[in-house]
Amino acid sequence: MELSDANLQTLTEYLKKTLDPDPAIRRPAEKFLESVEGSQNYPLLLLTLLEKSQENVIKVCASVTFKNYIKRNWRIVGILVEDEPNKICESDRIAIKANIVPLMLSSPEQIQKQLSDAISIIGREDFPQKWPDLLTEMVNRFQSGDFHVINGVLRTAHSLFKRYRHEFKSNELWTEIKLVLDAFALPLTNLFKATIELCSTHANDASALKVLFSSLILIAKLFYSLNFQDLPEFFEDNMETWMTNFHSLLTLDNKLLQTDDEEEAGLLELLKSQICDNAALYAQKYDEEFQPYLPRFVTAIWNLLVTTGQEVKYDLLVSNAIQFLASVCERPHYKHLFEDQNTLTSICEKVIVPNMEFRAADEEAFEDNSEEYIRRDLEGSDIDTRRRAACDLVRGLCKFFEGPVTGIFSGYVNSMLQEYAKNPSVNWKHKDAAIYLVTSLASKAQTQKHGITQANELVNLTEFFVNHIQPDLKSASVNEFPVLKADGIKYIMIFRNQVPKEQLLVSIPLLINHLQAESIVVHTYAAHALERLFTMRGTNNTTLITAAEMAPFVEVLLTNLFKALTLPGSSENEYIMKAIMRSFSLLQESIIPYIPSVITQLTQKLLAVSKNPSKPHFNHYMFESICLSIRITCKANPDAVGSFEEALFMVFTEILQNDVQEFIPYVFQVMSLLLEMHKNEIPSSYMALFPHLLQPVLWERTGNIPPLVRLLQAYLERGANTIASAAADKIPGLLGVFQKLIASKANDHQGFYLLNSITEHMPPESVDQYRKQIFILLFQRLQNSKTTKFIKSFLVFINLYCIKYGALALQEIFDSIQPKMFGMVLEKIIIPEIQKVSGQVEKKICAVGITKILTECPPMMDTEYTKLWTPLLQALIGLFELPEDDTIPDEEHFIDIEDTPGYQTAFSQLAFAGKKEHDPVGQMVNNPRIHLAQSLHKLSTACPGRVPSMLSTSLNAEALQYLQGYLQAASVTLL
Repeated sequence: MELSDANLQTLTEYLKKTLDPDPAIRRPAEKFLESVEGSQNYPLLLLTLLEKSQENVIKVCASVTFKNYIKRNWRIVGILVEDEPNKICESDRIAIKANIVPLMLSSPEQIQKQLSDAISIIGREDFPQKWPDLLTEMVNRFQSGDFHVINGVLRTAHSLFKRYRHEFKSNELWTEIKLVLDAFALPLTNLFKATIELCSTHANDASALKVLFSSLILIAKLFYSLNFQDLPEFFEDNMETWMTNFHSLLTLDNKLLQTDDEEEAGLLELLKSQICDNAALYAQKYDEEFQPYLPRFVTAIWNLLVTTGQEVKYDLLVSNAIQFLASVCERPHYKHLFEDQNTLTSICEKVIVPNMEFRAADEEAFEDNSEEYIRRDLEGSDIDTRRRAACDLVRGLCKFFEGPVTGIFSGYVNSMLQEYAKNPSVNWKHKDAAIYLVTSLASKAQTQKHGITQANELVNLTEFFVNHIQPDLKSASVNEFPVLKADGIKYIMIFRNQVPKEQLLVSIPLLINHLQAESIVVHTYAAHALERLFTMRGTNNTTLITAAEMAPFVEVLLTNLFKALTLPGSSENEYIMKAIMRSFSLLQESIIPYIPSVITQLTQKLLAVSKNPSKPHFNHYMFESICLSIRITCKANPDAVGSFEEALFMVFTEILQNDVQEFIPYVFQVMSLLLEMHKNEIPSSYMALFPHLLQPVLWERTGNIPPLVRLLQAYLERGANTIASAAADKIPGLLGVFQKLIASKANDHQGFYLLNSITEHMPPESVDQYRKQIFILLFQRLQNSKTTKFIKSFLVFINLYCIKYGALALQEIFDSIQPKMFGMVLEKIIIPEIQKVSGQVEKKICAVGITKILTECPPMMDTEYTKLWTPLLQALIGLFELPEDDTIPDEEHFIDIEDTPGYQTAFSQLAFAGKKEHDPVGQMVNNPRIHLAQSLHKLSTACPGRVPSMLSTSLNAEALQYLQGYLQAASVTLL
């Protein structure tokens, strides 16, 4: 693409269309941009637009498009995945790096943020080696004195360095951080001091203070990132400067920086929050060096907590301040600060209890923003909430002072419950706080999978459950006191391992009942609690709650779960869909009578969400539920598969026609499951689809490859004869797919899956003419890039070929490609590499194949190949008896499919569409060791004396001993 006005105009029009709400206009525009993003100059056109366009909306759109383009394409993975072309040419890369920093610094803030993110994505790959002058360019801008520019640099530095907070330690990381510190630490410290001075100079200028405080926040964040991995020498030497200033900023209060907004945190709050984080980092990691400063920080942060109001805008500040106290009270040598009973009482009374209260803002979120509320409360993304921080502080204090703290809080809990009892409808918040206190006191260790795993012995959880939780859940109305209902359900969920099973069984009908609650939070929690209870394990690894115990509730459970999906706000509620999936999985055949109505509801839902898939988890559980319905029903009645196809195929056709990318891999998996259920020939409806599955465009998307290969395998298993007779013209297309897959290091194993199915199931005459070409392709790939994964798959294939067509046919095809090729394959690949093969079935195929080469291939006995006979036998005994060789050469550590960049939705495996492991030699050979003994016996009968003499001259003693064992087990001898 030329850098021309015409192209800029075209790009502007398409970018405008991508903002159109109408999919008929938006989708083609997105497709067009996707098609041109590999063109040279495309990124430069975007940057030109972003700089020169007159329309702000186009500038912003171009900046977002550019950032996403960089995110998808900057990383070069061509070294590992040959079929992922490098979409950004070198000249574009150089031009982008030369222009992006000045462009970012001169852009308005909204665009600056996008470009700053793009720089950090590029930096992650190219900095420091391929972009050595980035730091110098950035540090030089500190001298400009223009804080718009300085903040741009700080923002970029922050997005570039924040990964130091979660990277694993490594030499490369240390080298990079050292380089950054050498260039950046001193200028950052000088900028920090200068900015503080400017703050006092401009103490009365509100607009100047806003800019300066934005800088201070970014500087404080950079301080955190640069100090996270280890305490740098520079910061240790300059601790006085940093800590004194941090401390004075914590105690600063400037009227001009206070905001009227009760929701949004102002600059002052954000800065103080970050300083609390920085102090907590030093208190936890560098406590010796930080000791002189600690007492004054504890005092300042304590005062901050006692004087800060309950408004939402202070939430981050308060939670970070409490987290600071929590991290300090857990350290043994700060223990003395908290030992006094009055201190503990004061912390409980002034910090913990007030911050556990359910505020108006929480109530508002509970009612109007339930999705966010659930995410914070259930999924633990409540890191920044006051309640979570207060809960962590309780846990921290309990580490050394469990007895006194439990004692203080028991008093609070009792008085709160008494307040509630006086007037429930007015005082329900007291009970909410009491439940929260009990929960935080009782839970010492928790996991998402098991709930609470360690509890405080001083709290009687079952008694509290029976007296205070159950009555709320048993009340006549499911819609009364929704917050307390949610608390009660959450209590069951959290303490499911501590509450006895009989209490859980009493709770199940109550939870099923609450699926009908109007409150989104309540019916979501009820679904989630049921799902968690159904996954609990009892003795001998069966589910704790059995299908028999659930029998009386099956109908009402299924009815209420599906009804809950029709409640306002829950039409795509992933917790409900996950509970449906888990119920099916637990109840098994008890759901069969309800399947007709269930599958109708699931297909209607599928059709509705396929119009605009937006909830990946919901969609995944929906497909899992469809698979479970099919499996459970067809296990009891195999003929039912037809009625599922009738119900689902119309929707599937629509999904495939409309190219709903997110759903296509799922559709292929469900179709494989259905097709594998058929016992006889392939139905014509599948055959009509077969040619479409070979279209190259479907194979372009990485996410489609595993399910498509599996679907083609199902076609071959069930209908190889039909394909050979009715669709022989499609065989080259099928082999074309194999050829494409085999060329890719990421997907070559999928190519072998396909090739193995072709070898095993297709009538030999239908692929005769292609056979030699297949082997030639494999040898070309071996020559060009031989990887461990490829060799393992190659070994399995040639042995499967040998089992199917005979050892002589294998030797002949190798030698027809090149004389003596068979010997080279034995010597260079089979004998040295066979130990790498993994997997029971794969090892068995190789063992049977090699046995055939040893005992059914005349050239092995009387040509120059004979010298390889004993080493091959030795290698086979090694495969039986030695541990698997799982070493992988250093240059070959693969990236996962998920890491390959691009638009494609990654493939999500459906657990309940799983394929049974198929053993192609199962019928023929049960025990491969005995099979070897019997085959050697047969060979020695045909040529007496030869086998024992070959064994005695060159097989090592240990292998010979093993072989004697096989012969004894098979009750045969060698003649």
